[in-house]
Amino acid sequence: MISMSPEIVTVLMIGGILIGVALGYPLALTVGGVGMVIGVLLWGPAIAGEVYYARFFSGIQNYVLLAVPLFVFMGVMLEHSGVAEGMYDALYLWFGGLKGGLAVTTIVIGTIVAACVGIIGASVTMLALIALPAMINRGYDRSLAAGAVCAGGSLGILIPPSIMLVVYGPMAGLSVGRLFFGAFLPGFLLSALYIVYVVVRCIIQPNLAPVVPASERAVPMLVKTSRLLKSMVPPVILILAVLGSIFFGVAAPTEAAGVGALASCLLAAAYRRLDWHTLMRTALSTVRVAGMILLIGAFAFSFVGIFMRANCDRVVTEFVLAAPGGKWGAFLIIMFLCFILGFLIDWLGIIFIMVPIVTPIGVAVGFDPLWFAMMICINLQMSFMTPPFAYALFYVRGAADPKLGLTSGSIIVGMVPYVFIIMTALVLCVIFPQVILWLPGQML
Repeated sequence: MISMSPEIVTVLMIGGILIGVALGYPLALTVGGVGMVIGVLLWGPAIAGEVYYARFFSGIQNYVLLAVPLFVFMGVMLEHSGVAEGMYDALYLWFGGLKGGLAVTTIVIGTIVAACVGIIGASVTMLALIALPAMINRGYDRSLAAGAVCAGGSLGILIPPSIMLVVYGPMAGLSVGRLFFGAFLPGFLLSALYIVYVVVRCIIQPNLAPVVPASERAVPMLVKTSRLLKSMVPPVILILAVLGSIFFGVAAPTEAAGVGALASCLLAAAYRRLDWHTLMRTALSTVRVAGMILLIGAFAFSFVGIFMRANCDRVVTEFVLAAPGGKWGAFLIIMFLCFILGFLIDWLGIIFIMVPIVTPIGVAVGFDPLWFAMMICINLQMSFMTPPFAYALFYVRGAADPKLGLTSGSIIVGMVPYVFIIMTALVLCVIFPQVILWLPGQML
C-alpha cells in the first residue's frame, strides 16, 4: 500500500482516464482499470475489491436503468419502421419552396424523431440516409446539409425519452420523469434556434440552398395536408403513450419504456416493416448499445466509489468553490470542464464520472438541482459536435453514400455554428430559468 495525498490521487485518476482513452482503450476498461489499480495501491486488494464489488452491483441493479434497453429497443425498432421516411416526404412538400427549406425540414424531422427515439445513433443515421441525399442532390452546400443532419439528429439525446436523462437521473438522485419534462422546452428552444440560423444564413447566402423546383411540389393542398396528418399520427401516438403516461402519473419511466417498446413494434407492423429479420437486428443492436451503456455505468460506479473514498471529491469541491465570482464562478468552471471533457471522452463517461461529483457542489452553492442538471445536459449536446469524440460526425460519415462526396472536413465546418448556438441556448436558460423549470412544475 502507498500513501498519497488526495490531490495526487485526483490527478492520477483523472489523468489515467484521459491517457487511456487517448491511447485507444475502451472507456469502460479504462475507467474500471484506473479505479481498481488506484484502489489496490491505496488500500490493498481486500478493501479495494470490497468497495469495487459493492459499487459495481449496486449501480447495475438500479431499477431505473432497466429503462435503458427498453428505450434503445424502441429507438432501433423505429429506425427500421419507416416513420421518418413518411414524415420527410410530407414535410418536403410544405417547406421545399423556402430558401433552405430542406434543411429546415431535416431539423423539424430530427425534433419529432427525437421525441420518439431517444438515441442519437438512430436519429442521425435516419437523417443521413433520408435527408442528406435529398439536399446534396438538389444543390445544397455539403457543409450546410451535413450540419443540419448532425444538429437535428443530436436532439435525440436531449428531447425525451432520452437515454442521457435515464442515465443522469440515478447518478444525481433526481426523478427521471422530472428530467424528461425539464428537457422539453430547452430541446424545442434549440430546435427553433437551429431553424432560425438556417433561414437567416440562406437568406444572406441564397446560393447555399436552392429552392426545390415548383414541379416537384405541384401537389394539391388537400393531398399535402392529408399526407402530413397521416405521417404525424404514428409519432404522436408513441409520444402520448410514453411521455403522457409519465406526465399524468400513470406510469414510471421504466414502465413507460416498456409501453414504448411495444408501441414501436406495433408501428413497425402497421408500416409492414416488422419481420423476423428486423426483430433480430433490433434485438442485437439493443444488446450491443445497452450493454455498452450499462458496462460503462457499472465500472464508473466503482471508479467513483474509489474516487470518493480517497477524498478526491473534496479536492474537486474545494477547487470549484475557490473560483472567483461566487456560485456563478463555480458554475462557469463546471460548464467549462464539461465542455472540455466533451472533446476528449463521450457523454456516458462524463455523466457517470462527473455528475456524482459536481451535483453536490451545485446544491451547496444554491442552484435548483433540476435546473443545474439540465444545464449540464444541454452543455453535453456540444460533445456530439466537437471532434475528436464527435459522435454525430462518425454517424454521418459512416451512413452517408460515398457518391455524395461528403468529407469529414465539410461535416466539421457544418457543425461548428451549432456549437455556438448551444452556447447561446445555455445563456438564455441562465437568464430565463423557467424555460427548464415551468413544465416539470405542471406534472401531476
